[in-house]
Amino acid sequence: MLTDDGKHLYVSWEEYHQLIERLALKVHASGWEFDQILCLARGGMRPGDVLSRVFDKPLGIMSTSSYRDEGGTLQGRLDMAKYITMPKGELAGRVLLVDDLADSGVTLKAVVERLRSMPAITELRSAVIWVKGVSCYTPDYFVETLPTSPWIHQPFEEYDNLRPQALLKRYEV
Repeated sequence: MLTDDGKHLYVSWEEYHQLIERLALKVHASGWEFDQILCLARGGMRPGDVLSRVFDKPLGIMSTSSYRDEGGTLQGRLDMAKYITMPKGELAGRVLLVDDLADSGVTLKAVVERLRSMPAITELRSAVIWVKGVSCYTPDYFVETLPTSPWIHQPFEEYDNLRPQALLKRYEV
């Protein structure tokens, strides 16, 4: 649910899963055949996992991080992992790059540039749930465009500040 001021988007688990399924349908409707999926950790892990299962394709993981300041709300320096984790072999052929959103677009743009420099990748396309209006990169597939570029409150964020002691209290009898 988008707030009246357009600055915050609150997403439930049910909405989140429906958005991932709609993303899968957009990729399917394009008719593009791909060999592997590469998701960006952490935000792209859940969408990547679902797409990997729906399309029955191997899932690779690349860790990136750019949100560091003020509780993760201000973008800092972009860090990209040197290595990509694959179940077997190398990242090659036609690759679908998956993340949760194109926020500023800086991360996706940098990762796409790096992947396009890899000779084993013959074709690369990208897929996200949301594209913010401020993004400098537009993925090949996306579900929603957010012109006001709100902060997206995703359902799993409840775990960002949940520590084991608080979790123990939840389950005390």
